[in-house]
Amino acid sequence: MNWYNSLLKPFLNPPDWVFRPVWSILYFTIFLSLIFLLKDGDIKEKILPISIFVIQLILNFSWSFVFFRLQSIFGALVICLLLVISIIVMIISFYKFSKISAFLLIPYLFWTCFAFYLNFGLWTLN
Repeated sequence: MNWYNSLLKPFLNPPDWVFRPVWSILYFTIFLSLIFLLKDGDIKEKILPISIFVIQLILNFSWSFVFFRLQSIFGALVICLLLVISIIVMIISFYKFSKISAFLLIPYLFWTCFAFYLNFGLWTLN
């Protein structure tokens, strides 16, 4: 965290304590969305949305590793962009099976877009 604390932060950067509760709520809604997707119908029809879900989850978890462990702001920025794209694709693919699932993912998309802004700001300032 010393490395992160030493970075110049972009305008609108929230205090550190905000991230834990926001991500806790988002992870809850992300997995709730998956539950609604899987609730009804044949799982074989849902292979594509499930695959997209797994891809975005891997991207999500890899961001922290690349940013904090590897201390690669640009690498994390690329991952964040791919994550935004995968969330959009996931929302579209979930919507075909469950509108509730898709709508539960919208706050995740907004927060990840905000995270992209923050990551981009960190990259340009540092």
